[in-house]
Amino acid sequence: MIAGKFLPEGFRLRNFEPGDFTAVEKFWNENGLGGAHRGDDAAVVEQTLKAGGHLLLLVTDDGMVAGTSWMTNDKRRTYLHHFGIADPFRRMGLATFLLKASLELARADGYQIKIEVHRDNLPAQLLYKKAGFTYLGDYDVLIIRNTCD
Repeated sequence: MIAGKFLPEGFRLRNFEPGDFTAVEKFWNENGLGGAHRGDDAAVVEQTLKAGGHLLLLVTDDGMVAGTSWMTNDKRRTYLHHFGIADPFRRMGLATFLLKASLELARADGYQIKIEVHRDNLPAQLLYKKAGFTYLGDYDVLIIRNTCD
């Protein structure tokens, strides 16, 4: 499913497996992408995968998580979450490879694809624009994380 012919030596791309969650959450926390404190726990990941989502892991040959791309959907739109590459592995073309693989999955699913990116994250904005993403408009993102309060 995931071709690796353009991936630099020492890396491979694969699908998430349930035993990966501890390493994935550690990666998310270390890279400011999320984690259980934001509602991204193992049960939520599993639920989104069962509903047709995807979680791609970019790993080193020794198994270290170097990047993630988590895609969920509402059967209308694919949402790209927690997309990132660990700092030591940036500027190697890995984000481009991971994004291309993510977009292939989203296209196969047949939905629009949407990502939220921090206003000051210019390298990410450039990556997404090169891949064909366009600005949605003057929208601010609002959220209620804990609906029990």
